[in-house]
Amino acid sequence: MLKKNEMISLEISGMTNEGNGVGRYEGIAVFVPMTSIGDVIDCKIVKVCKSYCYGIAEKIVHPALCRKENDCPVYSKCGGCCFRHITYEEECRIKDRFIRDSFERIGKLSPQYDDFLGCDSTSAYRNKAQYPVTEQDGKAICGFYSRRSHRVCDYSHCSLQPEIFGSIADDIIRFVNVNHIKAYDENSGSGLPRHIYLRRGEHSGQIMLCLVVTDLKKADRFQGIIGELIKKYPDIKSIVLNENSKNTNCILGQRLKTIYGSDVIHDTMCGNDIEISPLSFYQVNTIQAEKLYKIAAEYAGLDGHQTLLDLYCGAGTIGLSMHRQVKKLIGVEIVRSAIDNAIGNAKANNICNAEFICGDAGNISEILYSRGERPDVIIADPARKGCTRDALEYMTKMNPDRIVMISCNHTTAARDCAILGELGYRTEKVRGIDLFPRTAHVECVVLMSRVTK
Repeated sequence: MLKKNEMISLEISGMTNEGNGVGRYEGIAVFVPMTSIGDVIDCKIVKVCKSYCYGIAEKIVHPALCRKENDCPVYSKCGGCCFRHITYEEECRIKDRFIRDSFERIGKLSPQYDDFLGCDSTSAYRNKAQYPVTEQDGKAICGFYSRRSHRVCDYSHCSLQPEIFGSIADDIIRFVNVNHIKAYDENSGSGLPRHIYLRRGEHSGQIMLCLVVTDLKKADRFQGIIGELIKKYPDIKSIVLNENSKNTNCILGQRLKTIYGSDVIHDTMCGNDIEISPLSFYQVNTIQAEKLYKIAAEYAGLDGHQTLLDLYCGAGTIGLSMHRQVKKLIGVEIVRSAIDNAIGNAKANNICNAEFICGDAGNISEILYSRGERPDVIIADPARKGCTRDALEYMTKMNPDRIVMISCNHTTAARDCAILGELGYRTEKVRGIDLFPRTAHVECVVLMSRVTK
């Protein structure tokens, strides 16, 4: 058995879903971050488990052909990216393989795989940033969590985000330090600023600044920076305070207070005006999301005569992007503020064939079934944990011609498609779409058709 701190020669032969390279040493799997398939490395063992080990690359002896120079100064410290050391072409091949492996290994399925869709831009594509704020050496800092930790890497100008986000974050941290405002300490729960949360409309350019604080009553200490920020950054149209005093990994609490401008900002998605609040879900890569929704519509095969059920609809962006192609749209989402946004988005765009319902997808599917709704097509875009068994069963009870699943987690998508297979739906086509370049995350769209007996 390998021992901690032991040095070995290792060839990287595979890649995990988390973006770690993996090689085998005398039959034992060794996981090594920031390596590439084809690398031969001098590897130092840093953690030994019962049947596998973790290592770090002390030296790249023979680099893989796809290896490139990393272009981020905190790449080895930050937990955001995992593929900055390889070409983007290789990253897309790896992500396509992730999806295929999940559907074949987990789902035991053999669908048609349409060509993987990469992203035109691998930088500045994110319309959202969430910077944790903490103290380091007696001063407030913000940045991103280091890999597998709650240790904050002091860096605000991430290349995945617009440059303006880093500038705004720097100005806020400077204000916090000049005014001796104590930053949040997650061990004691003390301190006031907890996160700097920014959203930006890709097409509108409108920016929302949301400061997450432990106590709204004490947050008037930030009044002094409002004038400076809106003068320096005229695209800021909303400044909102959010209170989160709980000992939790959740970034946002439920209490909001708008201290400048509007409660929401606006953007355009697939030709519709979209209202975005701090609590509403909105895809972080707008340009690529529009392509994603177009592919989903093609898979759905809409011709203007169908009823479309949009489960896990968020602010309604998916269903509303297809409203011209359906007779009736029903959207379901458990987050009340997101449903309020969806209803507002439909009204703002004069969309009259849409109904939005707040509730759990499984429960609402049961209610819709009992009231006689029989959608022709169902689109489901669940969270990473996937769909519940109840939701899947009621989806199939409504007997739609097609089910289109959009998923940010190919492993749970494969599991859910296998269950839908048991319930009478064949997985026809799968297509991978990269919304998160340089990270391990990848989206996929799946078309399932009812099996005729």
